[in-house]
Amino acid sequence: MAFVQFTGVSLAFGARDILSDAALYMSSGTKAALAGPNGAGKTTLLRIVAGLLPPDSGDRAVQKGTRVSYLAQSGEVFSGCTVYEEAEKAYGAVEALLAERDAVGARLEGSKEGDDDLDALLETYHHLDETVSGSGYWRRADRIREVLEGLGFKPEDSGRQVDELSGGWQMRVALAKVILENPDIMLLDEPTNYLDLEARDWLESFLASFPGGFIVVSHDRSFLDSTVKEVYELWNGRLTRYPGSYTAYERKRAQELESLFKAWEAQQEEISHLEDFIRRFRYQATKAAQVQSRIKQLDKIVPIVVPEGMKKVRFSFPPAPHSGRIALTMEGVRKSYGQKRVVDELAMTIDAGSKIAFVGRNGAGKSTLMRIVAGVDTDYEGSLRLGTGITVGYFSQDVADSLDESRTVEEEASSACPLNLLPGIRGLLGAFLFRGDDVGKRVKVLSGGERSRLALLKMLLHPANLLILDEPTNHLDLDSKDVLLDALKRFDGTVLFVSHDRFFIEGLADRVLELSCGASPRIYYGDYAYYLSKKAEDDANGALAAVPPQRGGKPSAIEAKPTDAKAAREQDKRRKVERNRLRRREEEILARLEELGAEKSGIIAAMASPENYSDGARMKTLQTASEALELEVSSLSAEWEAVASEMEGYADLD
Repeated sequence: MAFVQFTGVSLAFGARDILSDAALYMSSGTKAALAGPNGAGKTTLLRIVAGLLPPDSGDRAVQKGTRVSYLAQSGEVFSGCTVYEEAEKAYGAVEALLAERDAVGARLEGSKEGDDDLDALLETYHHLDETVSGSGYWRRADRIREVLEGLGFKPEDSGRQVDELSGGWQMRVALAKVILENPDIMLLDEPTNYLDLEARDWLESFLASFPGGFIVVSHDRSFLDSTVKEVYELWNGRLTRYPGSYTAYERKRAQELESLFKAWEAQQEEISHLEDFIRRFRYQATKAAQVQSRIKQLDKIVPIVVPEGMKKVRFSFPPAPHSGRIALTMEGVRKSYGQKRVVDELAMTIDAGSKIAFVGRNGAGKSTLMRIVAGVDTDYEGSLRLGTGITVGYFSQDVADSLDESRTVEEEASSACPLNLLPGIRGLLGAFLFRGDDVGKRVKVLSGGERSRLALLKMLLHPANLLILDEPTNHLDLDSKDVLLDALKRFDGTVLFVSHDRFFIEGLADRVLELSCGASPRIYYGDYAYYLSKKAEDDANGALAAVPPQRGGKPSAIEAKPTDAKAAREQDKRRKVERNRLRRREEEILARLEELGAEKSGIIAAMASPENYSDGARMKTLQTASEALELEVSSLSAEWEAVASEMEGYADLD
């Protein structure tokens, strides 16, 4: 059985322990996440497991024949060949075995019956031949195309020179090579950073069926929940294993952190009392013995350390300026680059307060539409009107170039900060991963990711009621994403956003706009789960539209009636079937909401009962049941609104 393990591993950088007596065992069945605060040493640990970095002490053992592949977080640069040729290099180890097999074969040809080494040569040749055959080497062309397309490359990209690719696409090539190596164990350092939703979903499916083991670092909670069965946490140099999903780990860790914070607060209070007594009575001779006793007590206290990255920060937006009921209206918006149409006949009205996710494959026009709405790109056809009182806040990766490089991080953030938030500016910077000495760095020395985080924080601090966010979750860790998501959910303005983080989309979007090259945009009046369900249903049924008529009864481009009479009758028939389905679903939802209302009343009555409210465990159970009901009511209510909106599109059939 293939495995990698290390025991008693320690590593320090200066006075700081990165690893302290750590142990890890990985086999073909391992499906694990590696978690921990930013800067805890996760990348360092992966490099030790990969054998690329020797620890200060400890033992590393690898089962003979175990193949380990490592994907670095960034920095992979390829040149001098095509995308396909670079991907094919993943089979280099197999080609070495093939050469070894051929060399053994040549020796066999020169052997004679009865030679002492004949049996050994035959066995070696057979083993090498089976290994090569089992590697998929002879089917590598199909496999390379499958993996490249799964990671978002178009068929014609195979012939492109790798030198032409951006850093993000080069990292996709690096990931493709790790997958194609077909190792026993994969070490993946933030593989989802450069993937869109479709490529991320493909990688998720691949890992679900991958027969080997892997350990992955990722800031995508939904991805981790779908792929891992255990979590290793690196914190203060200690490596701790938590069995179960990533959500189970977070739940368990939250309980532990709550206990830790309580212990820390109690210790701080004890220290404060001791120091206060020592300060008050240090110079009173009658209290000398008591003072010395407390000094000894103080010296014996082992400080409880709460790492900065584990302290939760709550961020609130400045109040959104008052606006009218409509945030934005678009009519016939079209945008082309040469012969390529990326936005086609988009007509929609966006209500103030909506939270709309823009989705679609790379190149579908998401960022282009964001720039149009933000007023950055004015070279388009059609009309776009902002509603009364609408003020825009726009974030994209390019915005980071407008930062003042002569300022420190804290100075640059403070320059955009409302006075009421200034006292907490360091906490907000901490939420966006600027902690300790980082706040004193000059902007000119920041990395690209650090600049993006600072630009995002600056934009969020500026009062606006229409936020346009293009990939705001890039370069944020899970805690920072949670801070941003919580703030956006409580924000009373309008949000249009693009993100490749499914958990973030699921938590924020109440509508989804799907963009697709060569097809009219579609808006889905429901959350991301509704979008996925309705899209799958539409694809299965060959439905023509997911969009109800816009205000004023104007049909969208994808609802145009066919001119052929027979085709028109067929379309009407399909529309009637869909209308009837919607009516049935509306009745089901309303019936279920009535049931939930009755259940909720029963729970409230139970919670008011003396024998229950005096029983802590029973009250917790009832509270959990109540919260579950509220979630279902909220979900069904959103779906009911979406169904009602869709039914408006079939009013002409009544």
